[in-house]
Amino acid sequence: MKSHERTGAIILAGGHSTRMGSNKALLRLRPAGPTLIESVVARLREANLPPTLLVTNTPHDYAFLDIQMVLDDIEGVGALGGILTALSHSTHTRNLIVACDMPLLNPTLLKHMASLPNDNDAILPRWTNIKGRTQVETLHAIYSTRCIEPVRRRIVESKLKVADLLNDISVRYLEEPELRRYDPHLNSFRNINTPGELEAMRIENY
Repeated sequence: MKSHERTGAIILAGGHSTRMGSNKALLRLRPAGPTLIESVVARLREANLPPTLLVTNTPHDYAFLDIQMVLDDIEGVGALGGILTALSHSTHTRNLIVACDMPLLNPTLLKHMASLPNDNDAILPRWTNIKGRTQVETLHAIYSTRCIEPVRRRIVESKLKVADLLNDISVRYLEEPELRRYDPHLNSFRNINTPGELEAMRIENY
């Protein structure tokens, strides 16, 4: 039975980290500090959203986390496949889904998102970067299980861009002024894909 009382939290760790050259989820900002994925777990727990599921195709890498793990139901279809797997295996009707490489998640913002009513199929942050481009945070978002069939349909049609899924579902966007009330610098959305990005975050935060 699906739980209506609270929002579940799920971490996606199914990427190949090709630009990093090694599993980025297991990297550390400090030599003796937590791994990136441990930082994600800690931030979720601080928001009272302890992760209930980890989607990964290398479960042996994450056995130390003591979180239930599932393999991708459909391999090779990117983040959209991770979202499908997450929603299909969750025991909650809606779930916060985040990537494994976002160590600066803001617990206050996460709490706010989880407090919003379940009136839409998804809740996503939307903001404008310094180049004037709109950023929609598809892997810092809450998805209802009502998204399962639209996601599955796009995978069948090989339309794998997660942002395009938003055309098929009802979405509540959290706009920049609302986001900055909880996370003034929008650090929540910083992820790490390259050695340069890792080094920059190390310099800025430690």
